[in-house]
Amino acid sequence: MLISIHPVNPQERLIKQVVDCLRSDGVIIYPTDTVYAMGCDIKSKKAIERVCRIKGVNPEKEHFACIAESVKIISDYAVQVSTPIYKVMKKVLPGPYTFILNASKNIPRHFQSKRKTIGIRVVNHNIPTEIVKMLGNPILTTSLKSDDVYLEYMNDAEEIYEKYGKLVDIVIDGGNCGLIPSTLVDCSDDEIVLIREGLGDVNMLF
Repeated sequence: MLISIHPVNPQERLIKQVVDCLRSDGVIIYPTDTVYAMGCDIKSKKAIERVCRIKGVNPEKEHFACIAESVKIISDYAVQVSTPIYKVMKKVLPGPYTFILNASKNIPRHFQSKRKTIGIRVVNHNIPTEIVKMLGNPILTTSLKSDDVYLEYMNDAEEIYEKYGKLVDIVIDGGNCGLIPSTLVDCSDDEIVLIREGLGDVNMLF
């Protein structure tokens, strides 16, 4: 199913439709402040396994990231976030950054890496933000492909639907996104280590 949701003022009834899908182990594709992403409820092991099959990755080896509602609730999903790192996160989020943090007990074990870490994003885009608000917990976020060659990202929802429409339950058309993923940093050892330079300005982190 392809549905159009307004990127600035998302229609509540359509957000509810998406959330109902997620609560039923559904898989969706949605816009973010970087690229279009595939996702599901992080509590649904069945849906996560389905995402991995679509992407052709091993769920036991994949490093997952999720979208949280706001910086304020990151402490619900991560532990040992020091004051300096929290201040950096508060400065740059919402925005195009992914922070790898130590996962709290509120993150299901099947969603944690072997290191018991979790990638967390707080995006500057109303559609995924309203989805997680209504859902009540984070959603998985992963690119539509397995590598990071920027030019291969897809940013047209109708083209995405043509390719993935039979594999996922809902493709959300929220307008064109970019072609550059988020900047990825590892803060699990209480320091900021750059893993991938993406859309987010690296200078804002240090």
